[in-house]
Amino acid sequence: MKKRPTMSPNDELKLRQAIIDGCIEMNAAGYNQGMSGNVSARFGDRLLITPGSIAYDRLRADMIVPMAISDGSWSGAYEPSSEWRFHRDILAARSDVNAVVHLHSPFATALSMARKPIPACHYLIASFGGDDVRCADYAVNGSQALSDAALAALEDRTACLLANHGMITVGGTLAAALDAAVQLEALARQYCIALSIGGPVLLTRQEVEASPAYQMQKVHPQGSGRDAGPSRFAMTGFPESAKCND
Repeated sequence: MKKRPTMSPNDELKLRQAIIDGCIEMNAAGYNQGMSGNVSARFGDRLLITPGSIAYDRLRADMIVPMAISDGSWSGAYEPSSEWRFHRDILAARSDVNAVVHLHSPFATALSMARKPIPACHYLIASFGGDDVRCADYAVNGSQALSDAALAALEDRTACLLANHGMITVGGTLAAALDAAVQLEALARQYCIALSIGGPVLLTRQEVEASPAYQMQKVHPQGSGRDAGPSRFAMTGFPESAKCND
């Protein structure tokens, strides 16, 4: 197994702040509302995750909760997000993933409420690892059952919907996971519009797999390598911070 690079306390502080920046920008862009949603990132053998029930514009770096990936134990004055289980389980199960983003964005959540997966309605579906984005079975928020359902829906994928709940995206970096969330919400919106005018004509599996987006995903899964183009998040001055100026 490839050894992860040693990271300093300053690296941890930057990552904590990048998580906060990403949450604030997602809210400002309308992808999230209030205190909904949560974000985590791998840091060595721990994950750093947003705390529960604190507005993002009130967060400070010291409020981001450190949690052991091995057993879910955490420390500090603030409790982790109630959805910590699927963050921990995804990072424990997927060595290729270093960040997890969960949003209640309007169009992805609307599709999740209808329990509609997103089919191959656009070639960019391939950027999530296959010819669809699955909708995980419903389970109570914060439960182990929800984590299990999310893991199943994310098999060989970098995104899924959660029935009657929202979306999850993952990435090799925090920037990649945040960018995937923006792309997924855009695709969900386009799919909803297509459904309103009679429904999209779907691409075949062969057409999806022939797309450059699919080939890039297979060469550089989870955004861990070079992107096909500049990411709206990667273009900021901070390695892991988030910006979206739609």
